[in-house]
Amino acid sequence: MKQVKHWQDPVNVALGAWLIISPWVLGFQGVTAAMWSAVATGVVLGAVALGATLVPRAWEEWTEGALAIWLAVSPWVLGFATVENAMVNAVLVAAAILVLALWVLVTDKDYLGGSMDRHAH
Repeated sequence: MKQVKHWQDPVNVALGAWLIISPWVLGFQGVTAAMWSAVATGVVLGAVALGATLVPRAWEEWTEGALAIWLAVSPWVLGFATVENAMVNAVLVAAAILVLALWVLVTDKDYLGGSMDRHAH
């Protein structure tokens, strides 16, 4: 059995699953923009993070970071910032995704962290 390279990737898979179910758990399924943003972002995040778990590549971490940025601004872009539970969910999950993706990028010697170390010597 192949060992998972980054523990952060399965956590992002779980965060993607959370995003998919969060509109119903938190009760904002009736707010169409918020619901679809959470579900769509969750599906894409889950797929990318699952790919990163199975076949790790730096572009997957960058994609997760981009999804996090989208998720963080989506309440204002899509107009559901006044729906507190949807907005807070989007911003907190986005922060977690971004931290995990950046963590992998700066600590994996094969990604950004490794190239920074090589240039320093």
